[in-house]
Amino acid sequence: MRGFFRQLPRNVLRCFTGRNLLWHALAIALTYLIVTSRLDWRYFLFTRRPVLHEIFFPAVVLGMFLPIFAPLLLLAAGAIGRSLRGKTTAFALGQSALLALAISSFYKIFTGRIPPPRTFSPAGLTDASHGFRLGLLRGGAFWGWPSSHTTVAFAMAAALWKLYPQNRPLRYSALFYALYIGVGVSMTIHWFSEFAAGAIIGSVIGAVVGESFSDC
Repeated sequence: MRGFFRQLPRNVLRCFTGRNLLWHALAIALTYLIVTSRLDWRYFLFTRRPVLHEIFFPAVVLGMFLPIFAPLLLLAAGAIGRSLRGKTTAFALGQSALLALAISSFYKIFTGRIPPPRTFSPAGLTDASHGFRLGLLRGGAFWGWPSSHTTVAFAMAAALWKLYPQNRPLRYSALFYALYIGVGVSMTIHWFSEFAAGAIIGSVIGAVVGESFSDC
């Protein structure tokens, strides 16, 4: 398990230092623009349809369980095949997912974003996309800004991009997976801005972790 914790404290700090801190600022600024322009609400009104829910709701389940089982399966395969590369990938994906979940939950503790209504008939509803309950745990740590599903998915995808710079099929498959998860939750349980912020923050986390494991 030492491989899992490789440079973990350093990677946490790197996620919030230098240019990486600017990416967090961009996620916040972009969220402000999306919310104040009412793009969140317009996107909500356009996407809450039964057919889209049927297509994209599996992203909620997939984005919850794949980050747990994929690293474990890769670790088992690496151990059986005595593949250092396989085990390194498993540890990198696991650390990316863990940091992404921890950092997104940390933000949620203080932002308290009110989730979108669960309805297929949004007509007549009041715009709640501007609802932030800023403070400590005023909105819990499981719902809100940014989307943890998206942050974790993009963190894992970005880690793979760093680990396998020459493997285009793997890199683009990872990107497709991250986009499906992010777009999927933005059409079911999250606001669009929470997807956008999660994609930015998750990419930063994954790039940091992937780079730290790339020399193994």
